Amino acid sequence: MSTSERLIESTRELLWERGYVGTSPKAIQQHAGAGQGSMYHHFAGKPDLALAAIRRTAEEMRAAAEAVLAGPGSAYARVEAYLLRERDVLKGCPVGRLTMDPDIIASDELRAPVTQTLDWLRDRIAAILEEGRAQGEFSAALDARDVASAVVATVQGGYVLARSSGSPAAFDAGVRGLLTLLAAARTAPTP
Repeated sequence: MSTSERLIESTRELLWERGYVGTSPKAIQQHAGAGQGSMYHHFAGKPDLALAAIRRTAEEMRAAAEAVLAGPGSAYARVEAYLLRERDVLKGCPVGRLTMDPDIIASDELRAPVTQTLDWLRDRIAAILEEGRAQGEFSAALDARDVASAVVATVQGGYVLARSSGSPAAFDAGVRGLLTLLAAARTAPTP
C-alpha cells in the first residue's frame, strides 16, 4: 500500500474512532507509519486528508448499497435486500456517523460528500420505488421520494437505537416495521 493510501486509510480509522478534532496530524502519521514530510507531500494538511478519507468512505458506502440495490428482483425485493443486508449495526454507519461530528458538519467542504452520499441513496431508492409504482407493484398513492426518505431514516435511526441499547434488536425491529408498511403499499405479489 502506498504512503498516500496508508494515510487515507489511517485517517478513515481515526475519524471513526476519535472524530475530526481527536484525529491529529501526528496521530495520523503514527498510525500510517509515515513521516510529516510524507503527509504534507501528498496532502495540503489535515482538512485535505480528511476530505480524501471521507470521500473514500462515501464511495465505499455507495458501492455497497448499489451492489444490493442493482440486484435482481422486484422493487420491493431490492429495497428489502438493502434493508436486510449484512451490517455491523452496533458499529454504526461510517457516513451517517460523520453527521454527528460538529467539525465536519460545520465545514461545507467536509460535509459535502456526506450530504451527496445520503442524497444519492435517497434518490436511488426513490427511483427503484418509482419503477415499482410505474409497473403496478405499488399503489399509485405511494410517494417514492417520501418512502425513500423513510428507508434512509430507518437505517440511520436504527443504528442510533442499536448503539444506544447495545443490541441490534432495535435496528431489526425498525427494519421489520418499515417492511411491513412497505408491503402494505404493494398491489402485486413478488415474482
